[in-house]
Amino acid sequence: MILRRSEDVEFEEGEDAFLEGDRPYVPGTARAALSHRNFRYVWSGLFASSIGTWMQNFTLAAFGWKLTHSTGYVGLLGFAQLGPILLLSTFGGWLADAFDRRRLIIVMQVEQLVGSLVLAWLAHGHHPSTVGIFLCVLAIGVGNALNAPAMIAVIPNLVPREDLQGAISLQSMQMNASRVVGPALAGVIYPGLGAAAVFVVNAATYLFAVWGVSVAHFQSRVEIVAEETGIHRLISGFQIAWADPLVRRILATMTTFSFFSLSFIYLMPSLASENLKMDTQSLAYGLLFAAFALGAALGALSIGTVLVHRPKPAIVRTGLGSFGVLLAAFALARTAALAYPVAFAVGFCYFAAVTSMSTILQAHLSDEIRGRVMALWMMAFGGTVPVGVLVAGAVADWTSITAVVLAGAVVALLLGFYANLRSVGAPAT
Repeated sequence: MILRRSEDVEFEEGEDAFLEGDRPYVPGTARAALSHRNFRYVWSGLFASSIGTWMQNFTLAAFGWKLTHSTGYVGLLGFAQLGPILLLSTFGGWLADAFDRRRLIIVMQVEQLVGSLVLAWLAHGHHPSTVGIFLCVLAIGVGNALNAPAMIAVIPNLVPREDLQGAISLQSMQMNASRVVGPALAGVIYPGLGAAAVFVVNAATYLFAVWGVSVAHFQSRVEIVAEETGIHRLISGFQIAWADPLVRRILATMTTFSFFSLSFIYLMPSLASENLKMDTQSLAYGLLFAAFALGAALGALSIGTVLVHRPKPAIVRTGLGSFGVLLAAFALARTAALAYPVAFAVGFCYFAAVTSMSTILQAHLSDEIRGRVMALWMMAFGGTVPVGVLVAGAVADWTSITAVVLAGAVVALLLGFYANLRSVGAPAT
């Protein structure tokens, strides 16, 4: 780890201001976050890596279907990608608080790089092994689950506290923008060069993340609490979350929201086919998903731009309530002309609320416990969704996809009332 004097930091930030033409910026905005070199390095590297990840995720579903013509196998590959987040994020959070975060991130990025190269080698064969591909995807998913808490935990170390809001906004934006850019690039490469080429390109993008983390200067090691060892440190994230009313309320809100209200994202092909009579392999469906993803990206970005001065607890409640109303409209839509703008608005409200919750949570946590608690956030945000999708899919077969999505809308509306974060200690701004 490289430690620098405060004078060095001030000089670097002063140089950045000079290079920007000495133009003033508003603290907490996305532009303010980008004025810090360390954040720019890490953020740009992660953006490139995320684009590669979504290229691979998009291709895996199509390749798995072409290989087996089995919906079950495609679902199994999806679980291999996301399931480890639910099962291993707690362990990843423990690693993030117990070891050097920079080294942990680099090791996990390289592990995923190697996994993608092996996946490309398997896909290039004349008779690819379905078991081998599943195990390879699972290994990549494990690397992602162990990497994510450390990656989230270093973001507050890259910018001053007053610019954290803009940094989290940009981080959330890149996660969603990559869902648009990645599949679009894969849609060009996969038909012409095959799945193996997409997986090789994804492997190369991990190098950008490794570069960003390697050249950025930040505190990568935290003080270990001496009295916490072994299993006690592993489960201490749950104890910390339960003892803190604000953390408990945020995690309960996110877990419930993910389980009940976000299953529609992965069931969107069924919704589009049954309600909108769309061919899920058509451009019309691709544009529908792109509208949702674009709305989510702009919703995240809005927290560091147009909504930067709005109280974050109010955005959470308003966003969840608006999401509920819009999701109900999306479930009841029967024409594409209505579905497109509603899907965009659903995505916007979704990530405006989620990014605001993440901003409040990260600003509230100390660096010593951030890894373990943010691992629980990852479980709530990403790991709960696959379980909710499994349940929602079964219920939709018994009832209808419209009923399932409407139920999620009702839950979101109720969460708008429950998520009163001001009442449990969240600051007004």
